[in-house]
Amino acid sequence: MSDHPATLDEKPKRNPLVRYFSRFDDGALMRWAFVGVLIGSATVLGMDLRELVDRNGGLWPTESTSPMERSVTVLPPAVETGDAREQSADPRQFVRSRREALRDPIRFTLKAGGVLAADGAIDQGAAGRFQAELDARGEYVTSVALNSPGGSLEDAMAISRLVRERGLATSVADGAICASSCPLILAGGVERQAGDKAAIGVHQFYAAEQMNNPAQAMADAQIITARISRHLDEMGIDPALWLHALDTPPRALYYLTPKQMKDYRLTTGPLKLARY
Repeated sequence: MSDHPATLDEKPKRNPLVRYFSRFDDGALMRWAFVGVLIGSATVLGMDLRELVDRNGGLWPTESTSPMERSVTVLPPAVETGDAREQSADPRQFVRSRREALRDPIRFTLKAGGVLAADGAIDQGAAGRFQAELDARGEYVTSVALNSPGGSLEDAMAISRLVRERGLATSVADGAICASSCPLILAGGVERQAGDKAAIGVHQFYAAEQMNNPAQAMADAQIITARISRHLDEMGIDPALWLHALDTPPRALYYLTPKQMKDYRLTTGPLKLARY
């Protein structure tokens, strides 16, 4: 028992952990907490990936297709969530694009009204070609119309940043697809539109070259998740959107509904452009 009883002027000492976190505002704490949830989810997925590799000797040991061919499956099936409230849409019936053309490297075509059409798979080097197109004819471009099954994550994020820097809008028309890494480009638009019959979907990313290295695959999954989360937040998109990707195997897609895209701020308004 202390010889000096506490006086009313004495203040109880706060826990050091409480003092540390009190330096941050509530918004920052919430953002970091959410990033922690995403990274935690990626860790669990990485552990599942390791078990799969150990059990089968590889993710898909019997396949001989190239990493690009695996990453640009044009219309994967809609994932079954088992939860009616979170059920994926399935707009595949509305897609009018030729699948063979979408497997080709992405090409950029300037159309009427300042619309730069981006059609095809996002191959390595696509961001460089996109920047060259903007440098050559950027004064005429006001928006980018996307029709892509995805592909290179690095190039998609680089294109997205260029779209935002140039103050361009983005859109996905009815009958078009924007899947895998493509929604990250859509996120870059200062205005973002999508048709009710557009196929916009997300799924897990993986590094094909690390398929037989489970430890590296798990580390890559966490890094990729953190980068995507930061990118979406910087673009004004709710990073919670990517939880659907983490729940969806690479061979399926979680197709977003128009309401979900609006709620996550992936779209900013209804589509005003013509059908694809």
